[in-house]
Amino acid sequence: MKLFKPTLVALALVAVVGCNEKAVEEVKAPVLDTEVQKQAYGLGASIGMYMQRNLAEHNKLGLTLDKTLIVRGFTDSIDGKAVIEKEEIQALLMNLDASMKEKQQAESIAASEASLAEGAKFLADNAKKEGVTVTESGIQYVVLTAGEGEKPAATDTVKVHYKGTFLNGETFDSSYDRGQPAVFPLNRVIKGWTEGVQLMTVGAKFKFTIPSDLAYGPNGNPPNIPGNSVLEFEIELLEIQKDEPTPKTDGHDHAAH
Repeated sequence: MKLFKPTLVALALVAVVGCNEKAVEEVKAPVLDTEVQKQAYGLGASIGMYMQRNLAEHNKLGLTLDKTLIVRGFTDSIDGKAVIEKEEIQALLMNLDASMKEKQQAESIAASEASLAEGAKFLADNAKKEGVTVTESGIQYVVLTAGEGEKPAATDTVKVHYKGTFLNGETFDSSYDRGQPAVFPLNRVIKGWTEGVQLMTVGAKFKFTIPSDLAYGPNGNPPNIPGNSVLEFEIELLEIQKDEPTPKTDGHDHAAH
């Protein structure tokens, strides 16, 4: 369902989400017998759902807003009796948005610093485990299944199955879940993949632990991967697809012969 998206001014017009529990209990169920009645209710519910998410995000960042005043602003505006002018409302909401962004940035920086410390400790501990090999660049890997044959070059295209997880074991990406292998040029992915997969032969399956500077770095890959994230991948190399060299010609149309 595509929800109603309020404009900057309409952000001040919110659904009556309930001033208090007692008031909610006294409200009778709405009459929704006709399509028009349902549309009206649906519009209000859509705004309410938007505001529910919006307020939850504000609360999370410590910017708690008074629901009573939100409801009052909604009803006053509906009746054309808002006590704040439109221009001031716009300025107030812009200031609120700026405060949100400032809080979010501070939270992101704190999380990124914590992730950097956690990743460094994990890498140091993991490097000591039996079977773990550490490359000169800092990639750590374990051979789960040995393959045979040639290894890909950075310029090759590879077909792989893989699963990517955070250090807590949570999966953030998986070709297995999609039910289809991934195919891509090896030099167009994160540095840890480009280097790591070149160590593999066809049929091999490795588990890589990739430092953040060889993954998505301090900026991460929003919204799924936070900054400074050490990532783990189980990668199975299925096939190497080398580019066919362009045939040389002698100026004649060989297809005609």
